[in-house]
Amino acid sequence: MTQPRNEERDGGSDAAGRAAPVVVVGAGPVGVRFVQALHARDASCPVVLYGREPWEPYNRVQLSTFMSGETHWEQLQQGLELPPSPVLERRLHCEVVQIDGARRRVLDGTGRWQPYGTLVLATGSRARVPDLPGIGQAHVFVLRDLNDAQALLARRTRSVHTVVLGGGLLGLEAARAMQRFNTRVTVLEHGTRLMGRQLDEGAGAALRRRLEAGGLVVRTGVAVKAVRGHGSVQGVELRDGEIIACDTVIVAVGIVPELRLARDAGIAVGRGIRVDDNMRTSDPDVLALGECCEHREQVFGLVAPGLEQAEVAAHTVLGGTAHYTASLVATRLKVAGTPVFSIGDIDPALSREPLHTTTYSGPDGVYLAVTMVRGHLVGAVAVGPCDDMHRLQEAVLQRRRVWPWQRWRLARTGRLWGEAQAASVVDWPSDAIVCQCNQVCRGPLGDAIAQGNTTVAALGRHTRAGTVCGSCRPLLAELLQHGVGNSGILAPVRGWRTLAGGALASAMLGLLLWAVPGWAYWETVQGPIGWQRIWTDATWKQLSGYAVLALAAVGLTMSLRKRVSRLGAGDFDLWRVAHGVLGAAAMLVLAVHTGARLGAGLDFALVMCFVGLTLVGAAGACVIAGEHRLRPALVRRWRQASVWTHIVLSWPVPVLLALHIVKSYWF
Repeated sequence: MTQPRNEERDGGSDAAGRAAPVVVVGAGPVGVRFVQALHARDASCPVVLYGREPWEPYNRVQLSTFMSGETHWEQLQQGLELPPSPVLERRLHCEVVQIDGARRRVLDGTGRWQPYGTLVLATGSRARVPDLPGIGQAHVFVLRDLNDAQALLARRTRSVHTVVLGGGLLGLEAARAMQRFNTRVTVLEHGTRLMGRQLDEGAGAALRRRLEAGGLVVRTGVAVKAVRGHGSVQGVELRDGEIIACDTVIVAVGIVPELRLARDAGIAVGRGIRVDDNMRTSDPDVLALGECCEHREQVFGLVAPGLEQAEVAAHTVLGGTAHYTASLVATRLKVAGTPVFSIGDIDPALSREPLHTTTYSGPDGVYLAVTMVRGHLVGAVAVGPCDDMHRLQEAVLQRRRVWPWQRWRLARTGRLWGEAQAASVVDWPSDAIVCQCNQVCRGPLGDAIAQGNTTVAALGRHTRAGTVCGSCRPLLAELLQHGVGNSGILAPVRGWRTLAGGALASAMLGLLLWAVPGWAYWETVQGPIGWQRIWTDATWKQLSGYAVLALAAVGLTMSLRKRVSRLGAGDFDLWRVAHGVLGAAAMLVLAVHTGARLGAGLDFALVMCFVGLTLVGAAGACVIAGEHRLRPALVRRWRQASVWTHIVLSWPVPVLLALHIVKSYWF
């Protein structure tokens, strides 16, 4: 920790001579996450947490769903519980008003000076209110904290017509929350499309159509000149002189980072409080994170980057070497019941590399677009139901390759992956992020389930997944439904050892038949050696040939057990084991029939088809036998590849076999 060095300076200890604590200014999700991360790494580190509001920490992201009744107060607090610790002091409803960097202390609203060893600023942001005539009248609101939400809840029952200034994320959330009780809501957006930072033109138009179908009035490309009224709102006046009568105005035209404390203390600021990759400001004893900070000339207005920054800051305070790099953030929300999703680079005008876009516009206003750079997925945007949303997010984060036939499928059907390839979260790799807000990966979730966390709430408490925006909760439910643990996803199939043994034997026989030269015809002075009649005598050749044909026919019949409902007798797993054993027997008899000679022409083609079918089937059987130890995605891909390769190799067999029989009897 940095405290021993800090104690050398004035303010490095309190009045009792103890090491000064880490002081955190801001009890929002980011500030609380920092306290949780610091406590998890060093439970003895003293912390003083300041919060301006009187309530226990809550999730501001879900205020709009709280207003609409979809989220209860207890859910707002989930994941933001402060650790019970004798060295953690909470000072809620107490604002910090000054930083004395020279003496390393802060002054709070009660007139108390609090020394600090390290100061962490998580002051967040405030709503940007434009300087418009009449903006200060009664019934003009913003939606940033619980006070604002309570004021809007009280106003909503009396409002006849509410106008929302701003068609971005905050504005649409506020508009959604105000629609209850038959309140008319009009959204005014200065730009050419809704959610201009997250959506492209097509997505913005699709979202607008859906919102208007749900009763919202949306107007884009308009600018507000003034708020009309005499003490309370009576309407808004547009630049072109039009007046829209209303009784309530919600301002949602953006946010402004809270910089006053840092600026007054002489800490470097730009659009936000400037920080390096360790989240340090220009004062090495002061860190900043969340919406108030500026990292590499970028200010993040979403909670997920702040949570990641909090983890980095905890490492920094304790002398660690973690670094923060700019986050790729996914936007997922529901606007008036319409799912909206956006991640990565979607605007060619803002991208540093040339983007190639494929779009889909379907029934009921569904819109989906993906953007690629040199064949790799770098962005996606969707309006309306999107079954592949979470897989798209993982694919963008990993910059997965998109093949031409996948782009063609997307343009036709709206799906980048086929139905058979639709990946459940169960199939995701362990490093795939399931909860974007908290950066919780698939692997730790599987571990948590294996440890007995068998409800979504329990997973949230154990890993924090699903405790911020809640959009990943369906994925958590899907994991729980399948009972996934990271050490094993599926129970072993019945007879898996026999299946694996038969598959390996088939593969070895097939490879030997292909690689080993055929047996030579040895002769003595009395004639050929007797045992060579197995492949030189016509009768023996016919017996072995028809034995191969019979084994292949029986094996083919067994393969129909999965596809023909009438063949439902017996256990399918045991049928599959028998199919594998018959495959190994067929290869052994084929080696006897041919004397390990592949022949030429049609005979060579026929034998190679048999060998290919055997090798492909053996590979598939090995994967199935070991699927309880393999990643489900790998199992699925191998199964699909095995099926299609079997089909391709099976087509020539009947024709080649018929020609082989005719040739044998003809000559």
